[in-house]
Amino acid sequence: MTVDENIKRIFNELGRTKLVCVTKTIDTERINESIRAGATIIGENRVQEFEDKCADILPCERHLIGNLQTNKVKKAVHLFDVIQSVDSLKLIQDIDKKAKAINKVQKVFLQVNIGNEPQKFGFGSDEIGQVITQIQSLKNVHVKGLMCIPPFVSPEQTRSYFKKMKALFDELKQVDQDNIDIQELSMGMSNDYRVAIEEGATMVRVGSAIFGNRKY
Repeated sequence: MTVDENIKRIFNELGRTKLVCVTKTIDTERINESIRAGATIIGENRVQEFEDKCADILPCERHLIGNLQTNKVKKAVHLFDVIQSVDSLKLIQDIDKKAKAINKVQKVFLQVNIGNEPQKFGFGSDEIGQVITQIQSLKNVHVKGLMCIPPFVSPEQTRSYFKKMKALFDELKQVDQDNIDIQELSMGMSNDYRVAIEEGATMVRVGSAIFGNRKY
């Protein structure tokens, strides 16, 4: 199937859930094909890769969904509308500092390590409340959502992790602070986005189901 056909098929499954087209390793011609087919949000994993091709991409909302190293924060703040992969207090403080320097309020999601996997980035679900307390004084970041990457298991086995994320999301939606307005729950990828939608995702991140297998 073509990119256009894949996009339309996935849109039919989404309901009110938003689609992030994951464009890691994808050339700008195919990215633009997805945008012309109706995609409004793209998600990139690497700052440098996106910097090299962003000038040729049609207008859309641009999200960073991959791990962000501190030495790339300045570029990321310039390049992305939303940084989904905020996984430490130090990182969000650095984003706030770099955003202030260019008079920008950077939208971010907090990444949750919902499976408590030692090899993965993100806050523990029991840490989030404390983190929100610690960042409430920051003026140049606006926390708009939560994001997770569950353990690599079968789609049906991800359901329990998505349920935990939805419960956490529902709890944190009640937080009322100037820089905290959690309205998005970003979870689910090509292999499990249907389960994520069933469990309450407001946003799914889909790459290979749109563009086919990646060529590295």
